[in-house]
Amino acid sequence: MMNFLSLGEDGWGRLILSATLTTLLLSMVALMVGAVVGGVVASAKLSPRAPARWFGSAYSVVFRGIPELLIIYLFYFGGSGLVSLIGQMFGADGFIEMPPFLIGALAIGLISASYQAEVYRAARLALSPGEVEAAQAIGMPRWRILQRVMLPQIFRYALPGLSNVWQMSLKDSALVSVTGIVELMRASQIAAGSTRDYFLFYLIGGGGYLLLTLLSNRAFIKAETRLNRAWQRRTVAQA
Repeated sequence: MMNFLSLGEDGWGRLILSATLTTLLLSMVALMVGAVVGGVVASAKLSPRAPARWFGSAYSVVFRGIPELLIIYLFYFGGSGLVSLIGQMFGADGFIEMPPFLIGALAIGLISASYQAEVYRAARLALSPGEVEAAQAIGMPRWRILQRVMLPQIFRYALPGLSNVWQMSLKDSALVSVTGIVELMRASQIAAGSTRDYFLFYLIGGGGYLLLTLLSNRAFIKAETRLNRAWQRRTVAQA
């Protein structure tokens, strides 16, 4: 067993560690993509304009209703096909393959955005209307209200929900193995297929996901605790 997991040329430890870092990086990029798109979708769903609300609702229905694996397939193969078609218009030959990491992060990020949008929408609705009205009453511009009043509280209310979305994105990263990118799931498959020791390497893969989940859970709990303490100190100081 130790020979299998060594970091040398004859072991699989280096591949497993590299794949674990790829999984973590992929999930982080997807979470950031989801944060940007999810914020836009949440704003659309809260808009007084009906077309914007329709767009936000349609986005949520599509990306929460279609299986994640199918979305990854559509983005990877469909995106490569579209780029190849455009390339042929400009004289390029053959099939142009899209970067698997980019496609995987984008697909998982857009899926994550449909869930993050609901988290941000609920956090916005949890804000006290009186605070925004008070800021408007003293003549604070809209961008300053957003910066100093709304965003800090929205982030505070949204943090517990974002923890759940992060766990979902972390597990969804395993689906990106179908594009050929060597993340933790794909590395486990390669090692298991090469050694025929399926139980060992799939157990190691599961342990890797579990370790990332436990560490990230602890990080979110610490961030939430620190944020709540800072908010309590601010409230006491204002009182």
